[in-house]
Amino acid sequence: MTRPTIARAEISRVPLQLIWIATLSMLLIFAQALRAPAQAPESLAPLVDRISASVVNITTATTVARQSGPQGIVPEGSPFEEFFREFRNPEGEDAPMRRSSALGSGFVISEDGYVVTNNHVIENADEINIEFFSGRELPAEVVGTDPNTDIALLKVEADEALPFVNFGDSDAMRVGDWVLAMGNPLGQGFSVSVGIVSASGRALSGSYDDYIQTDAAINRGNSGGPLFNMDGQVIGVNTAILSPTGGSIGIGFAMSSNVVTRVVDQLQEYGETRRGWLGVSIQNVTDDVAEAMGLDTARGALVTDVPEGPAAEAGIESGDVIMSFDGVEVDDTRGLVRQVGNTEVGKTVRVVVNRDGATETFRVTLGRREEAETASAGTGETPEPEAPETSDVLGMTLSPLTADLRGELGIDESVKGLAVTEVDESSEAWEKGLRAGDVIAEAGQTQVMTVSDLEESIAEARDAGRKSLLLLVRREGSPRFVALGVEESE
Repeated sequence: MTRPTIARAEISRVPLQLIWIATLSMLLIFAQALRAPAQAPESLAPLVDRISASVVNITTATTVARQSGPQGIVPEGSPFEEFFREFRNPEGEDAPMRRSSALGSGFVISEDGYVVTNNHVIENADEINIEFFSGRELPAEVVGTDPNTDIALLKVEADEALPFVNFGDSDAMRVGDWVLAMGNPLGQGFSVSVGIVSASGRALSGSYDDYIQTDAAINRGNSGGPLFNMDGQVIGVNTAILSPTGGSIGIGFAMSSNVVTRVVDQLQEYGETRRGWLGVSIQNVTDDVAEAMGLDTARGALVTDVPEGPAAEAGIESGDVIMSFDGVEVDDTRGLVRQVGNTEVGKTVRVVVNRDGATETFRVTLGRREEAETASAGTGETPEPEAPETSDVLGMTLSPLTADLRGELGIDESVKGLAVTEVDESSEAWEKGLRAGDVIAEAGQTQVMTVSDLEESIAEARDAGRKSLLLLVRREGSPRFVALGVEESE
């Protein structure tokens, strides 16, 4: 009568041994996988074949004044240069015009011909021509642009459905994920480069920035082209590079798709962006400010000014610290600006502030930022400098952009900043590729209009213990970032 009991015991022991053996085998396999180096995809050719037809080259043409007369008849910087300037261009405003062309990239997002690119690729263009992977060419019209994110939406008319690509979720991308860039680098035609996500959430020069940083090669002409994930979805629009020479050194930036899609949707619906506007000037809450105000943590957005607008009408005051907006906690000013901008115009939201140590809640009906900016510009609150102010800073001779200087250097009216009129060849600025005719638009993520603005940014960087300052430099409309040392010599 005991045999069935023994048999049952033997049967129960065998599966337990197998489980232990299987578990140990799995652990060994997992350990070997952890030690194994990451492998690149065997080939990207199938992916490229599937999505390449949606990537386009963009050629623009612009009419500009042509300089007539002999060129280079006096050395640059000569005391006779001013005298001969009129001789080189005797017709003045009646000088003959010439056609200037530029190259960029883009991608089709719908079968009926909507194309996304960078605003700076098509800015001020008289003609825009789209060249498809097949070699076919079609003219394009501008649907709308957003200089704040450097995005433009174009439209072409085709007789048949066009191949297109979809946007992916840029927030799902992790540092180390594979990405693929396509475009028209240096005007060489269709080209592919591959790399990884080097960083995410980069804020470089604007309030709405959310850049993906990648080491995939991006050069001039790649601007406006797509950055793909390995599923063939667009997770970024290639926009700028950080480079001392103007060529790729493996630090490129693509505006994240989650920002681009919101902009594109508004441009497609309205032909313009419509961002929410709270109507406050704000700054970050630092540790010393938090201590002085009796705050437990250094977070939130400190209101420094409340002009006429939605916040003032709701009762928000200067000195309030905004702790939450529309149910979302506010960590810093950048997060608040982006959240407000992404909220629909006319929506009534709850804004929680800390005022004199107590919490108060206000209901604010958001206005439209674009209308507020237009009204502010009309009041002359940010006038052009009245008189030229030239100074030598960081090895460069700089001057605000006057009408005469714009004409001399061929700089468009839409470009703002400091003109580089001369660069010391022994300076770091020269080594990193800055030249006369460049325009410094921002320093330390702050717009610069005067030499004093730049000097203030340099002083702030030194006070913060930083060794270098990030400059946004524009050359012929193309942006790039250059880091210059600001340490004082002893």
